[in-house]
Amino acid sequence: MRNEKSVVKIHPEGEPPIGGEGAPETVVGLDTFAGKIHLRWVPDAGVSSLGQMAFFIEFLKTSGLFEEWVNDCPLQYTSPNAPQKRDVLGTILLSVLAGHWRYAHISALRGDGVNPGLLGMSKVASEDSVRRALTALKEEPCKPWLKKHLKAS
Repeated sequence: MRNEKSVVKIHPEGEPPIGGEGAPETVVGLDTFAGKIHLRWVPDAGVSSLGQMAFFIEFLKTSGLFEEWVNDCPLQYTSPNAPQKRDVLGTILLSVLAGHWRYAHISALRGDGVNPGLLGMSKVASEDSVRRALTALKEEPCKPWLKKHLKAS
């Protein structure tokens, strides 16, 4: 006699479970503006949108692209209370890489305690500081600066 309640499986259950406890944690050494760091992969950890930034920062340091971009920038401050040029440009870079398209979005970076330090920044510049810095830049000295670094990238 046949069991009427048995279910006929048409589709497979999915991928078979991986044997063991999964991949072991891997440690990678990276050279950043803050010095050498060790990045550890934790398979079950949460992921942030800027989680791979440390690798890009190592590329920027090794290639010298970020340092030269900051040094060549025609932005100059006379006030001792003004933010550092590196902080303003680093804030713009992190904001663009995070997908921001408005000054107000820069505030979301204020809670990032890792990536600004890896870029050699002392702090994340405020949205007002970034706005004032970009407004103060004159078009004529900025054209060759941006063109040079755009071609280099």
